[in-house]
Amino acid sequence: MKALRVLFCGVLIAVCSVAFGQTNGQKSFDEMKALTGAWQGAVTLPPDAGHDMAGKTVQVTLRTTSSGNAIMHEMKSEGAKDDPITMLYLDGDRLLLTHYCDAGNRPRMVAKSSADGKTVEFEFLDLAGSNDHGHMAHAVFTFIDADHHTEDWTYMMPGDKPMKAHFELERVK
Repeated sequence: MKALRVLFCGVLIAVCSVAFGQTNGQKSFDEMKALTGAWQGAVTLPPDAGHDMAGKTVQVTLRTTSSGNAIMHEMKSEGAKDDPITMLYLDGDRLLLTHYCDAGNRPRMVAKSSADGKTVEFEFLDLAGSNDHGHMAHAVFTFIDADHHTEDWTYMMPGDKPMKAHFELERVK
């Protein structure tokens, strides 16, 4: 009986160490994995945005890939000329995002999860490729419930003028 108690205590300590030892990056990555699936919703842009996504319905697909080591975020909109792809992945103890943009560049952002676990915010880290047409600079994913989330993306236009897009998304699969 004493050996059983010692074994139970050892297992409990090991489980607690793993649970509490999770890095912020791993926690954010796990939160983002919960969004795996197909989503659809409306996009809101400023009235002067002049972008072809304004007022359209978008389809967003998030799927894990690379044996669960990456998440691919793909956005499509009827009539849109681009199909932006964003990859999310762990780099050591941080969650990074690389956005493959139709502007011909690849901004990277680093994640920070809110204390309550309801948002993952990505801050600009660096940029590969040309910045002649601007670049994506910020993203926030807000978890509402298992079937609803929002995404807020900020694009820095030339001259550092931000253009923000807000997506209200509902799970379709």
